[in-house]
Amino acid sequence: MQPPVFTPLLGRPTWVAAVLCTALFSGCAPGARPLAQPDTALPGLWPTDSPVGSTAAADAVLPDWRAMVQDPTLAQLLEQSLAHNHDLRLALLRVEEARAAHGIQRADRFPTLAVGSSHARARVPGDLNVSGRPVTGSDHEVFVGLNSWELDLWGRVRSLDEAALQQYLATAAGARATQLSLLGQVARSYLALRELDERLRLARGTVESRAETLRIFTRRYEVGSISKYALTQVQSLHNQALSLAVSLEQERAQIAHSLAQLTGQPAAQLAELPTLPAGASVFRAVPVGLPSALLQARPDIVAAEYQLQAAHAQVAAARAAFFPRIALTGSFGTASAQLDGLFGSGSQAWTFAPSISLPIFDGGRRSANLDLAAVRQHSAVATYERSVQTAFREVSDALSARHHLARQTQVQRDNLQALQERARLAQLRYDNGASPYLDVLDAQRDLLTAAQQAVQAHYALQTAQVSLYTALGGAPAPVNP
Repeated sequence: MQPPVFTPLLGRPTWVAAVLCTALFSGCAPGARPLAQPDTALPGLWPTDSPVGSTAAADAVLPDWRAMVQDPTLAQLLEQSLAHNHDLRLALLRVEEARAAHGIQRADRFPTLAVGSSHARARVPGDLNVSGRPVTGSDHEVFVGLNSWELDLWGRVRSLDEAALQQYLATAAGARATQLSLLGQVARSYLALRELDERLRLARGTVESRAETLRIFTRRYEVGSISKYALTQVQSLHNQALSLAVSLEQERAQIAHSLAQLTGQPAAQLAELPTLPAGASVFRAVPVGLPSALLQARPDIVAAEYQLQAAHAQVAAARAAFFPRIALTGSFGTASAQLDGLFGSGSQAWTFAPSISLPIFDGGRRSANLDLAAVRQHSAVATYERSVQTAFREVSDALSARHHLARQTQVQRDNLQALQERARLAQLRYDNGASPYLDVLDAQRDLLTAAQQAVQAHYALQTAQVSLYTALGGAPAPVNP
């Protein structure tokens, strides 16, 4: 009796030869080289021009952004931006895409089983048949099949799965970075809108005051009590304030349009904002004494770290491609020439076909693929190190800005008080004939400029608080793709 056709595949001589070939060709594969590790050391202290107060606690954390916002209007805008911003929506869709890609890659680690059925009936002419007579036959099969499943002895499929997983995690961290960046943009735009509102109120109040002065001086000129030169001086002062107000209105409209795009809300809803008490802050001060190690949880650094791990896994997969691939294919079921005998005794049928493949010559494709993966790995290392350095610089800049802007704000307040007193004295001297009106003009010009600068410094300090919070990594809401 002749043995089945699949018996030689399972015979000892064939498998011994396969193992020897595997060992031989495995010796030609590149040796395992240590993966490059990034220098992730962070300075223990912030720069000396960025004082942060008391010594940092090792377990210090940032509060959630909702705890940092003190203005209900800003809190509502931030919630709207998280719900309606298109950039964030695209980032979340990329997370879903990466998760699906990981699911596809992960499925390669498991065998694929399929249930199939085939039924055929054929007629063979007599001149093609040994008996010389036409023959009609049937073939009915029902089987469970195992498609070509790779035995991952060298970790190639496992490494590709790890790379896809790390890529998915990097995309999720990138979405959190996008969310944090969006929160910072909305907060900064809102502060800019608040600043322009206050500057506009000052400018419009000045326009009204100078319009009344212009009316009085016009009347005096008409009765001949002042010269036209004095009248033109008052006109220029009024036009200066009016020009400033118009310029601020244009700038405010642009900021409102930008904020409306970020939040997905109509710009008309931002036309009127509730008035805040003088000197009020819409964003809490970031706590002092935060450690530099806090940056390790910053979303963009976390994303860079996952990208680095994905690059490591790609190198491992490229290196495993130099080893033989062993795949299994088989099926088990029943077969019969008659449909009613398909499930009868003795109708069982099965096949088993393992295979081993190793390219002998591929034009250097696998070597080039390994070189490409290694270059991308080194690029990921450099990107990670750059992300850490950039984060440290951004926090240092924000700390420095907060420190110096706090001093500048106080100086601007003191200067504003001095110029208010100067303007009052200049007007008093002019009313008593002790000085020309030119002194009043200079004093009022300087007063308007100082008032505008005081408002700018106040909101620049709050913007620095927002920048510091986002540079430290913040605490955005979890991303649920």
